[in-house]
Amino acid sequence: MNDLLRYNCFCQLSDLAGAAGLLTDKRRHLHRNPELSFQEASTADWVAGQLESWGYEVTRGVGGHGVVGTLRNGSGRSIALRADMDALPIHEETGKPYASVRAGTMHACGHDGHTVMLLGAAQQVAATRQFQGTVHLVFQPAEEAGINSGAQRMIEDGLFERFPCDAIFGMHNHPGVEQGVFMFGAGPFMSASDRVEITITGRSGHAARPHLAVDPVVILGSLIMALQTVVSRNIDPTQTAIVTIGAVQAGNAANVIPEQASMALSVRSFSPQVRDRLEQRIAELAHAQAQSFGGQAQVSYFRGAPVLINSEAETAFASLVAQELVGADKVVAPFGPVTGSEDFAYYLQHKPGCFLRLGNGLDSPMLHNARYDFNDDNLAVGAAYWTRLTERFLTESAES
Repeated sequence: MNDLLRYNCFCQLSDLAGAAGLLTDKRRHLHRNPELSFQEASTADWVAGQLESWGYEVTRGVGGHGVVGTLRNGSGRSIALRADMDALPIHEETGKPYASVRAGTMHACGHDGHTVMLLGAAQQVAATRQFQGTVHLVFQPAEEAGINSGAQRMIEDGLFERFPCDAIFGMHNHPGVEQGVFMFGAGPFMSASDRVEITITGRSGHAARPHLAVDPVVILGSLIMALQTVVSRNIDPTQTAIVTIGAVQAGNAANVIPEQASMALSVRSFSPQVRDRLEQRIAELAHAQAQSFGGQAQVSYFRGAPVLINSEAETAFASLVAQELVGADKVVAPFGPVTGSEDFAYYLQHKPGCFLRLGNGLDSPMLHNARYDFNDDNLAVGAAYWTRLTERFLTESAES
């Protein structure tokens, strides 16, 4: 009972209930004005202004448009909480009154919600100051970039040297799961993500005389089918791996055999060994298929975010905080692994921490969909969670 009374002094859902309307207005402001990776100047300025108004020491321009807000309250450990800010090159089809005003750009992954959840916590933490130590709030650009992303750039710009922390935490919404349900998984939690570009070069010619040409379209078709065997026949069935062909391009006239044809692949994996094997087999198949038809293949393999590996202790702690906040019936642990990818993985290569998921609703359109929208009912929930996590992490460390 003493422990229960003690923990009741930390942030409750009711503490943020009154802020729900204001948080919704802020989220819809960001949703209406999205900015793509590496272009988040206005978003960053807006975030920085909010933090400064609440008394944070604000550092701008970290790794590009990155913003870090720092709040100190005596001595003790330090914690970092991260939210991503960038949007996607997708034309919005939600029909909402606050839909994007920028054609071809929308918050189709919920980064507007992630940003506002952390801002809600920032205001609450600054008002109550129920912690002992240092809070660093990391607002990251260019998570969607994939290669040379915002996390990499912020780390290269000295994020952890300039803003040292004992652990770092991040959160992502999760369509298809009931709103307000928290999900946690220790160890490998989200997949590595690689991109592959393959160009097949043949010999162009007249469609009526295919025997005088080397048709790259036929080669590409053969390769498309061959690539389906990489996971099914080259990877241990107990391991998770995905090879998805997302784009195929060839020619522009029915009566012309083109000189080249190309494809782009997305490749996902959860172990270094599987990742290496996927790269090896994709390249081997591309070259072998092209040569068997008399053509040539050029393979460009780009490694993106690594496997996201949550540390055991921080994940257990983060899960416990969620159970205290919303009840054990709204916490799923263990959950995953998740075959999506996140550049938060780079932070976890340097610091212990946890990346968690928050249900966006059973009927929510999937991420990266033109009809997706962040569930505003999560704003106060997420803000309360970040506040409580901060209070628990820093206050308990001060008492130990």
